[in-house]
Amino acid sequence: MIAITRYRVPEEETERFAAELGAVLEALAAAPGYRGGRIGRTVDDPTLWALVTEWDGAGHYRRGIGLYDVRMRLIPLSALAIDEPGAYEVVAAR
Repeated sequence: MIAITRYRVPEEETERFAAELGAVLEALAAAPGYRGGRIGRTVDDPTLWALVTEWDGAGHYRRGIGLYDVRMRLIPLSALAIDEPGAYEVVAAR
């Protein structure tokens, strides 16, 4: 499965946000079932960011984001998250 969380980040917070989200990605990498992840920012709107991760399944994802180190870093960033569904079942891959 893939998980996509989008964030709206004011330009003056970009540097701090990128560092914190990078730390979140590092913490997630230690979770069982984690396959990989990346952080992106749109080319057309530099205030729109995304955290994209891949997991062995929804249970691994939920347990991964529930890890203490992840929660402590992710919760402060939640205020910048866009409220939308973010967990996707992969239905086709190539």
